[in-house]
Amino acid sequence: MGRKKLNKIMYILTPLIFLILALFFSIKEIPDTMFIRMKEDVKSNYVFRIYEEQNVPTASIGSEKQIKNECKMNVKFLGLFPVKSVNVKRVPDISLYPGGTSIGVKLNTKGVLVVALSDIEVNGKKISSPAAQSGIMVGDSILTVDGKAIKSAEMLSETINECGGREIKIELERKGQTLKKLVKPVRASKENKYKVGLWVRDSTAGVGTLTFYDSKSGNFAALGHPITDVDTGTILSIDKGELISSSIINIRKGSRGTPGELKGIFVNEDKIIGKVTDNTECGIFGKADKSILKNHKVKPMKIALRDEIKEGDAKIITTLDESGPKYYDIKIEKLLSQDKPGPKSMIIKVTDSKLLEKTGGIVQGMSGSPIIQNNKIVGAVTHVLINKPDTGYGIYIEWMLKDSKILK
Repeated sequence: MGRKKLNKIMYILTPLIFLILALFFSIKEIPDTMFIRMKEDVKSNYVFRIYEEQNVPTASIGSEKQIKNECKMNVKFLGLFPVKSVNVKRVPDISLYPGGTSIGVKLNTKGVLVVALSDIEVNGKKISSPAAQSGIMVGDSILTVDGKAIKSAEMLSETINECGGREIKIELERKGQTLKKLVKPVRASKENKYKVGLWVRDSTAGVGTLTFYDSKSGNFAALGHPITDVDTGTILSIDKGELISSSIINIRKGSRGTPGELKGIFVNEDKIIGKVTDNTECGIFGKADKSILKNHKVKPMKIALRDEIKEGDAKIITTLDESGPKYYDIKIEKLLSQDKPGPKSMIIKVTDSKLLEKTGGIVQGMSGSPIIQNNKIVGAVTHVLINKPDTGYGIYIEWMLKDSKILK
């Protein structure tokens, strides 16, 4: 094949490849679930049209036709080629109490979480972890031993030792799947106890920030990201969790390469102000009464759906000291495309001089601070960029509303 002919083919193929790639990424930007206001039409771009599954066009850009409150729709490229199926749900005007208050969180795991595997010394020799040999992995949650529900690390140790060296059946959970493993414990020489070579954790605690509270349902949301195990990065599967009051006593200012932190203590630990029922990619959720707002004089605010959020000026509400929640200026620098729920929906930058002076920007413990724009709750702070402490991520409020079960 001659060079000229090859060049002609490349001239034709190159723009075609770019077009296909652009189309691919445009399709990925279309979320699996679209939330729209009760009296609004479906919004999209002119390249894609939306149809009911029986292929009758019901909504497209600029049309005034309405759709059902909830239905399955097909997205078609240029109205001809089907590319994706989406759920479209109409939502009423929702007003919530914005948070910004500091909260203490205590969680007990479902079973116990495996955080490490270790060899065992038997008669002066190192024996490889029997648990590891049976296929148990770091990040697994041990639920039962020989049918006995395991509630704590101490209980697991006692149950294994009581087996007397016989083979035991361990039921565990791994990435949502339940598995069963047979393990034969060995007697550790130093402790004179039967072991299987596991290090486990059964609870965690920390301080975060309340995002919103719904007085109608009693549902709350906080953090905007999951609580994960510090060693394994595994999202903790929770058996039960509690919210208690907390107080910020110190601030470690963030700097490039070193994240800052709001250092808090638990207050009135015997007084439970909320029950945590879910720990998801989008935060922690549960039930509480209005005392969770700590008598903070705040009025309900409407929420903003994704297409109502704009790049530009916004505010966050967060607590830095005993004076309670305050507003601080930020800028929404970029709105990111997400086709499924996750804590990284937008890039935000702190612009408030007072907040920068005190914290250096976004710090640990600030996660969950509500993001406000045009007097609406648009999202929550979730992460900081380690090398740019004034910059981080926020989550769309839609995702938190969905996991809080306020949006079904």
